[in-house]
Amino acid sequence: MKRIAYLAALLITACTGHKNDFDASGTFEAVETIVSAEATGTLKMFNVEEGQDLKAGEIVGVIDSVQLYLKKKQMQAQIGAVLSRKPNVAKQLAALQEQLKQAEREQQRLTRLVKADAATQKQLDDATTQVDVVKKQIEAQQSSLGITTSSLTEEASPIFVQVAQLEDQLAKCKIVNPVNGTVLTKYAEANEMAVAAKPLYKIADLSTIILRAYITGDQFAQVKLHQNVKVQVDDGKGNYKGYAGTIEWISDKAEFTPKTIQTKDERANLVYAVKINVKNDGFLKIGMYGEIKW
Repeated sequence: MKRIAYLAALLITACTGHKNDFDASGTFEAVETIVSAEATGTLKMFNVEEGQDLKAGEIVGVIDSVQLYLKKKQMQAQIGAVLSRKPNVAKQLAALQEQLKQAEREQQRLTRLVKADAATQKQLDDATTQVDVVKKQIEAQQSSLGITTSSLTEEASPIFVQVAQLEDQLAKCKIVNPVNGTVLTKYAEANEMAVAAKPLYKIADLSTIILRAYITGDQFAQVKLHQNVKVQVDDGKGNYKGYAGTIEWISDKAEFTPKTIQTKDERANLVYAVKINVKNDGFLKIGMYGEIKW
């Protein structure tokens, strides 16, 4: 009988001894990121397990990309076929360049002969005309070849864009983990069909966890951003474990008190939400209750 009375006393102490020994309370949460597929295909590899710690930039899966790769090779072959029709300007102008050199040599020879009265002016004029004709032929050929080259380059330009698009799609076939964190939920398995925008897993960085708590209107004027507070968590053995926290956000709008949350002044109908950053030593978990002391 004495033992029962003793246990009853302990229960009353546990229920009332800590009552109102805090300024606010709430539950822990984290910034959760849902990683989705960016391509459609079979998950050839997917190395993700719930509870696994992942690093940002780590490749955790691969989606089948054979068809995209083959399409890229086809586009590259088309580019090669188009660009192979480009004229070789230097070779096609080589003959005319030789004609120009020959005409200029003849012009220079006749110039010397005219000075020595060994040739007529008409012969020199004819030679000068020949130089001008060959130069114009070279200019016309250069213009024609330039237009052809430019046309083929423009024809290949859209195919280059298609190749770039395929390369982007191929890159998205690799599932790259975006943030450091712990896998909370896994939604897919290897060899399943992945569809673009389909969630694959959920991850959160639990190294720093957030306590969302609620304060009364009277307390609202007493808190400020970056204020240091004390956070207490039940350790499951009847004691409380303390942590240092920092207020990172204060709501500017009042809301009705959530049913699952207690505040110091339980008569208040309207409260303000606050978020408190707490460094996690591995003990704190999402959904766990925490109490705050200013």
